[in-house]
Formats: sequence, C-alpha cells, structure tokens
Amino acid sequence: MDRRDGGAEADVERAYNDAFYDRGSHLIRVDGYKRTSMIVDPPDGRIPPLTPEARKKVDQYRAEARRHPADRPSDRSPQERCIYSARAGPPMLGAMYNNNYQIVQTAAYVMIFVEEIHDLRIIPLDGRPHLPPNIRQWVGDSIGRWEGDTLVVDTTNFTSQTKFRGSGENLHVIERFTRVSPDTILYRFTIDDPSTFTRAWTAESTFVAISDHLYEYACHEGNYAMVDMLSGARREEKAAEDAAKKGPGR
Repeated sequence: MDRRDGGAEADVERAYNDAFYDRGSHLIRVDGYKRTSMIVDPPDGRIPPLTPEARKKVDQYRAEARRHPADRPSDRSPQERCIYSARAGPPMLGAMYNNNYQIVQTAAYVMIFVEEIHDLRIIPLDGRPHLPPNIRQWVGDSIGRWEGDTLVVDTTNFTSQTKFRGSGENLHVIERFTRVSPDTILYRFTIDDPSTFTRAWTAESTFVAISDHLYEYACHEGNYAMVDMLSGARREEKAAEDAAKKGPGR
C-alpha cells in the first residue's frame, strides 16, 4: 500500500512499497511442483560453503564497505550506479521488481534484453573462443551452442567487481535454456568457481512467457539519485560530528 502520511523522512523511507514488488511465485515451480530450493546439486539444496580465501575476501570487502559506504560513487554498487543489473547475471535471478527478459534468436546470435537497467547480452553461436583473459566485462563474455533443443551458454571473463555471492573474476557460469512448453523455458545454471566455492553447484527455475511489454527503465550512470545518496551520507557524517562535539547526554 502506498502511504504518504508520515512526513518527508518517512516518505523517503517508504519510497519502495508493495506496488513495486514482483513476487515471482512461478520461479519456485518446476514441472508444476513447488520446490523448497532452486539448488538441485548438491542434493541438500544448499549453496556450498565459501573457500577460506573467499571468506576472507568477503569479510575484507564488507569491512571496507562499512568504513567507506559512500565516500565516492565507486563505493556504491554497480546496480545503484546504473552500470548493470544483477538481473542480467549471469546467472539470471529475479529480485524485487523488473524481472522480465526479452529473448530474440537468429541463426548466428541470441539476444537477451534485461528489463532493469536496460542491459543487453548478445551471445554468438558461431563457435568462436572466449575473449583473451586480459579483457574483462561486467556481465562476462558469453558464447553459446546448441545441444539438441537446449541452448548452452558458457560465460567467463568477469571483472573483479562481479561479487556474485562472493565470487570475482574467476566466476564461470554454464547456463542451459530448454523450452519445455509453448510458454515455459526451463533455466538451469551451474556455478564453477573453485577459487570461491568448495564445489560446483547447480540451480534451476522456470521462465514463463508474459503478454505485457517491456518498458523503458530510465537509469543511467551519474543520475541525480547518486547525488542524493552521496549528499545524504555527508549529512549523516555532519550529524554524527555535531553529536560527538556535544558529548554524551547533551
């Protein structure tokens, strides 16, 4: 419910309300059955633990983020900066809203247009190799091939800023798209990153066709929201300094 009765501060805090959220209940249904987990391997339905080195890296990143949450735009996430969306992946996972994709297929390419932050994945099918290791991209370098009726997409060459569940530039994602009915695609992905996880793991969900259009997501790097976030951080710092000067109980 959209409420505007709590003053300016409450209004900002309630900027996102139920009208914006996409629950996406179909994402946990496969073959008509609800599942308790998207993870199909390991059999226990749990993401494998991080390696000790990856856990240390995650802890350091979080500590640094707490020390410098908004000193500069680069301290904020790529999604907040409108550089790319986590929906684009890979892997392609839904979140609060704007979880739609448009898939266009030709003989030489598959294009996946992501609704949020208007990301675009162009996947060649001509058997070319991956880009050289020194070329890194926000959503990696994807190359595709057909295995029967299944599109297999192999993606490497991520940047060190990827941070999918603690991963980085060594992330390797294998996606499988299989059309199981006229309006349903079974989407399965495998995460293979020995530098981050103690073993590879696989998950799956379904993409269900919609009749609606994808509308423009007007988000660009350097937008006014970033100015607001940084200026808000400066205001919080100033308030903390003023409180410290007054001392406890004053």
